Amino acid sequence: MACGCMTLQLHALVVRPTPAFTGLYHRQKSATGRSTSVLAASSTETAPSSPRTTQTVGVLSEWANTNGIKYGGVEVTPMGGGLGLVATQDLKAKDVVIEVPSDLTLTVQTPRDSNRAVEDLFDDRGKSYCNSPHWWAQLSIQLNALDGNLISHGKNADVQMRPWLDSLPRQFDTPLHWSDSALAELQYTHLTDAVQAQTTLWTSLWEEMRRNAKPELANLLNYDNFVWGCESARSRAFSGAYSGTAFSPAPYAFTLVLVGAYIALGMGTLEQAANGAAVVVCGAILRDFVVPKFLKQRRYVICPFIDMANHESTQCRADVAFEYFANGYSLAINDNGSGTPVKSGSELYISYGTRSNDQLLQYYGFVEPNNPHDVYVMPPIRTWDIAALEKACGRTFQDGRLQKLDRAGLLGRTDMNPATSSAAANKAGGVVITRASGMDPAAIQALRALVSTDKEWEEAREAIGNFSEPRSTQNEATARMAIRTALELELASKPTTLEEDERLLQVMTSTKGGLMDASREDQLAVSFRIEKKKLLLEIIAGLK
Repeated sequence: MACGCMTLQLHALVVRPTPAFTGLYHRQKSATGRSTSVLAASSTETAPSSPRTTQTVGVLSEWANTNGIKYGGVEVTPMGGGLGLVATQDLKAKDVVIEVPSDLTLTVQTPRDSNRAVEDLFDDRGKSYCNSPHWWAQLSIQLNALDGNLISHGKNADVQMRPWLDSLPRQFDTPLHWSDSALAELQYTHLTDAVQAQTTLWTSLWEEMRRNAKPELANLLNYDNFVWGCESARSRAFSGAYSGTAFSPAPYAFTLVLVGAYIALGMGTLEQAANGAAVVVCGAILRDFVVPKFLKQRRYVICPFIDMANHESTQCRADVAFEYFANGYSLAINDNGSGTPVKSGSELYISYGTRSNDQLLQYYGFVEPNNPHDVYVMPPIRTWDIAALEKACGRTFQDGRLQKLDRAGLLGRTDMNPATSSAAANKAGGVVITRASGMDPAAIQALRALVSTDKEWEEAREAIGNFSEPRSTQNEATARMAIRTALELELASKPTTLEEDERLLQVMTSTKGGLMDASREDQLAVSFRIEKKKLLLEIIAGLK
C-alpha cells in the first residue's frame, strides 16, 4: 500500500485504512444461478523488478496460500518503488478477488480496553498506555511485538507473520522525517504546523509507553521503531463502526437442541419454545449490531495482502468488506459508476476515503494530482491584511463588527500553540477552502457581515447569524471581492509562482538533464505546492 486510515463496511454496518469498508460484497451470479469467483484464476507475468523485490513478492504469495488467503484475478506486483495489486485478467463488478481470514488480521477497537494482544508486555500500572486512545499507537505496539517475536499470532498462535512483515516498507517519505528547510519548501504553514504537532504527540506517546512497558518491549521499542509502527498502521489500516463478533452457529445449534428437548419432554408448548429461541436470536442481534453502535465502538484492522492495494480517488475499482458469516475480509470489484471492467494488466485501486493532499502527504507520503478532495487552509481571518481588503472593497470595516466576529469565533483563535494541538485538526480556526465546495460557509458569512453597509448591518439587527444568506447583490459582490483579494494575497506571498514550480518539477523528473541532487522530499514538496497553488487559482477564477 502506498505510504491515515481507510473505512470498511462490516456486515452491512459502516466499519473502517485513519480507506473505508463500503458494504457487503456480492458474488456475481452466473446464468446457472451459481456464484462466479475469480479466486482460482491463474496469474500472468509481472513487470520486471529487482531480484529482492521479486523474491519478497514470491514469499508473500506463498505465505498467503499457506495461511488460507484466497486470491485470483490479481497478483501483488512491484511498482513505483513499492508494491500494488495488478489484474491478471479482465474483472467485472462484484467479482471477489481476495478473501482473508480474520485470524490473520491485526485489530484493535475503541473506546473500550481492546488491545489485549500485547497487554502482557506492560506492567500493571501501564495497562492504560497499552490501550491508548490512539488506535494507531495500539497497532504500532502490535506490529513491533510481532516484528520482535514477542507475541504470537493466529487463532492457535501458530501463524508466522514474518513474510508479511518483510513486505512492509521500513522507511516512509512523510514530512515527519523532513528537515525544517525541507518543510519550508512546502510553502504551506498549515501542514508545517500539523507536522510539528504530530511530532510532539508521537514523542509523548512513545515516552509514556516505553516507560510503562516491561523490559523486553522497552528494549525493543526505540523511537524509530514506534514511529515505523504508527506510520504502518496509519497507512494500512481500515476502520468502521465495530459490529460485534462474526457469526457462530454454535449458540443457535444449542438453542435448537434445547427447543427439541423442551418439546419432546413435554416441558411446554411449541409457542413457549419459539419464544425462548427468539430471545436467543434477539440477544445475538443486540450483541453484534445494536450495542456496539450505541456505545460508538470502532474497529481498526490491518488486513494482510489486501493492504497491498494502492489509492486513487477517481479510479477506485474495489471495495473491502467484512464477511459476517465467513468471519473474514474480502476485496471485490465495483463498477465505479462506469460499468466498464478492470482490464487485465491494469492496477487495481481502492480509495482511502475523501483524503486531501494534506492528509495524503502527512500520513501516506504521496501527493495526488488534481485531487477532487483537496483543501487549502488559509490563516485565520484575524491575520488577514484588513487594510488591503478595505482598499479592494472601497470601504472601511467597522471595529464593532470585527469585535462581534471575534466573540463569535469567526476570526480564528489566538490561544493556540501549534506544537500542542491535534496534528490533524484545524485548531487555530483557519479558513478552509475545498475543491469540491469552495470557501467555508462560515467564513463567507463572516465576510458578508464585515463588508456590510451601515444600513445592511442595522437591517440585520447587528446579528452575525442573519448574514448566513446574501443580504443584497452588492453585499455579496463585495464579500466575494474581499475573499478574492485575500486569496490573491495568499498566492502572492509564496516565494515561487505556479509556472516556476511546474518548470522545476519537470526538470527534477526529467530523465535527461534532471537535477541529480533532487531528493524524493524535494519532488514531493514541489508537487504539493503546485497542487495548492492550482487550487487557489481555481477558486479565484470562480470568484471573478
